[in-house]
Amino acid sequence: MIRSRVIGCGVYLPENVVTNDELAKRVDTSDEWIRERTGIRERRIAVEGENTSHLAVEAARAALRDAAVDAGEIDLIIVATTTPDETFPATATVVQSRLGIARGAAFDVQAVCSGFIYGLAVADNFIKAGQAQTVLLIGAETMSRLMDWTDRTTCVLFGDGAGAFVLQAHEDEGTTADRGVLNTMLYSDGRLHDLLYVDGGPSSTRTTGYLRMKGKEVFRHAVANLSAAILESAAKAGVRVEDIDWFVPHQANQRILDATAKKLGVAPERMVSTVAVHGNTSSASVPLALMSAVKDGRIKRGDLLLLEAMGGGFTWGAALVRW
Repeated sequence: MIRSRVIGCGVYLPENVVTNDELAKRVDTSDEWIRERTGIRERRIAVEGENTSHLAVEAARAALRDAAVDAGEIDLIIVATTTPDETFPATATVVQSRLGIARGAAFDVQAVCSGFIYGLAVADNFIKAGQAQTVLLIGAETMSRLMDWTDRTTCVLFGDGAGAFVLQAHEDEGTTADRGVLNTMLYSDGRLHDLLYVDGGPSSTRTTGYLRMKGKEVFRHAVANLSAAILESAAKAGVRVEDIDWFVPHQANQRILDATAKKLGVAPERMVSTVAVHGNTSSASVPLALMSAVKDGRIKRGDLLLLEAMGGGFTWGAALVRW
């Protein structure tokens, strides 16, 4: 059986760190208020002239180095982003050009915070179909550009960053012991649009717009939907939740992570969390969190990982990966 194996990963964060105390100088909030409700202490914010493509390229280069793969070997580039440099062309084509790649295909995937999981499913299916051998998957965001900096309920939550995987086709036994992507599960429910959206766009307002969110409702749906997706992913693979070594969730809010762990009966320490230092980086949050646990030695080769995320739309999904 052909598996999509992660052979390299890389991340990039803007150098500009913005703490809660700094935000409190701009909006009616405090470090205590933010920490108590979200678990966030600080976030990275891209500076003027630092676009999503810049973050994406740096994360891609780090992933290529980690994989020991030359950019010319890449057949397909997928960029998951809600904050493209331009309405068109796709940010993935900008990345392709800056990496010096003149072959294959490049396109963006838009599923907001679920974008990396959606992109992983697309990459996995391209590889399984034999249409790509080596894929560069990137989650990159400058969410700070969508913030209403007078709205303390949203602007304190988000940050900027990028993370990337290099995936490659490998023939394996077709069991859960295989390294690589074991399954992906994707879902959406457009009826929940008004709970989390941006109030602008080229076709409707001809503006970028600002992010709007009903936090309590998002929290409730996130815990229920993500728990269900995790259980379905495990069941599809024929493994128990307790067999999963590490859960790598979208970093939206520490309360969501804790509530999901409790609902599943999972020890909180098995949920990788970087929300305190990254905030919500949308489609970049899963690879950023994963790499932090790889770097500090928690995630080791052969570990069974459950990646999951939920975003506006609503979209959500899960992926079971043997590292």
